[in-house]
Amino acid sequence: MIPWCLRSATPADVEPIAELRAVVMRPDLERLGRYDAVRVRQRFRDGFDPAHTWIIEADGVFAGSIAVRPADDGPWLEHFYLDPSLQGRGLGTAVLQHVLDSHDGLVRLNVLQGSPARRLYERHGFIIDSEDPVDIFMTRKV
Repeated sequence: MIPWCLRSATPADVEPIAELRAVVMRPDLERLGRYDAVRVRQRFRDGFDPAHTWIIEADGVFAGSIAVRPADDGPWLEHFYLDPSLQGRGLGTAVLQHVLDSHDGLVRLNVLQGSPARRLYERHGFIIDSEDPVDIFMTRKV
């Protein structure tokens, strides 16, 4: 596997993550009839919190992001984006396992309907709580 590490995000990371988000989410959002090139980036910018976000670096280069947002009902895994050229090579699995290992108890997330990422989350013990026409809400209890 390619060497990787996590580093804390900074405010300067907002644009690279927003761009990657637009690339990664585009196929699913288009399939759902919800892709808007401006909105997909702005929605991320509006909610970006570097205090709860990590940057994934592979071979020393920006490769993606992952965030764990604290909430009263348990932490939410969010903004897990990985450069498409690195997907399917075990990096996402390694990063997700690393992050989950540091969070005992309940972890929540949502994934778009039809997203291949759902299989990754299911392999890591996430189960469906509820769903709507756009999102699937999942939890993992340890």
